[in-house]
Amino acid sequence: MSDNLKYTKEHEWVAVEGNVAAIGITGYAQEALGDLVYVELPEIGKKVGKGDNFAVVESVKTAAEVYTPVSGEVVAVNTAMAEDLELIKKPANQNGWIAKIKIENPSDLEGLMDEKKYKEFTDGLS
Repeated sequence: MSDNLKYTKEHEWVAVEGNVAAIGITGYAQEALGDLVYVELPEIGKKVGKGDNFAVVESVKTAAEVYTPVSGEVVAVNTAMAEDLELIKKPANQNGWIAKIKIENPSDLEGLMDEKKYKEFTDGLS
């Protein structure tokens, strides 16, 4: 994993490149959801605030909102994911992201967990 990958307590990951954050859901979230049946992607150009839900992932068990850890504007959505839900299980560099957001406030990234802290967090949940 790279240093630019951060995690939220809501089980999203964020891969930051320059002023753009690619956002996806973690393996922990994927496992909790089970078999996915649908993903609702945000619209390009949509303005989002930190903590807003911007996508929905549905499985045979439940629907889960995906929250953005950063404020900004949606600049790209992974339309291929709508056709191939298995992409959500892949890392950011292999098209596993749901959407990319142009970061409005870089301080939004403060307080996100690195991989080690996220693992400790999820270990404490079981």
